[in-house]
Amino acid sequence: MKSVKFSIVICFFLNLFSITQAQTSNGNSPKDAKVDVTMLDFKSVPVAHEIMIFKGKNFHKEYQGLSDSMGKFTLRLPAGDVYQYYTLNTLDSTQYKELDIPALKENFSYKAPFILSYYLEPPKNFILEGLNFDNGKFTFQESAYPVLDNLVEYMKRKDDDRIEIGGHTDNVGNAKSNLKLSEERANAVREYLITNGIDSARLIIKGYGSTKPLESNSTVAGRAENRRTEVTILE
Repeated sequence: MKSVKFSIVICFFLNLFSITQAQTSNGNSPKDAKVDVTMLDFKSVPVAHEIMIFKGKNFHKEYQGLSDSMGKFTLRLPAGDVYQYYTLNTLDSTQYKELDIPALKENFSYKAPFILSYYLEPPKNFILEGLNFDNGKFTFQESAYPVLDNLVEYMKRKDDDRIEIGGHTDNVGNAKSNLKLSEERANAVREYLITNGIDSARLIIKGYGSTKPLESNSTVAGRAENRRTEVTILE
């Protein structure tokens, strides 16, 4: 079974709730604030057609926004509330973050929008797509560095996460040599992360050699799929 890739684009064909202004005791609508949201995946790529939910802790109102093709949407939220927000596809809705929009005095308004960048959680196991090594070696090709830098940024954002870095090869050559090469490649990723400020205690490496193929090694395309580096987020 293939590991889940980074690109997470989940389309929801749902009607958005209308943004409803909560009413104050004197019947006047409270001041609101514009909120500009950008939804991104692990690699900071915009995520389209994703619904985010905002729940007010004081007014007990719920609002939703749907990201466009650039991963963006804008909505207005009444001031004077703290909003718990999370995506519709979050398995556990208790895993939320909070946005505080303080109340404003009379004749004042929020002139600048609140800017919110939201990173969707990656799956527990994923392939570092584009992380390529020189043939038969554990040195990185130039195209690998943006992928490594994305992983560094993720580890800095999620500073409680521990990960396993797993190296995998195809079955060409000696099985023992492949096992050694896969471990060396996993360790090269680990060393890059450490060099860029990630605590070594958060990183475990494992070389699997050719023991866990995703595709048949009988084709060129299959062997290319099997040569990979996987990240597993540890509990």
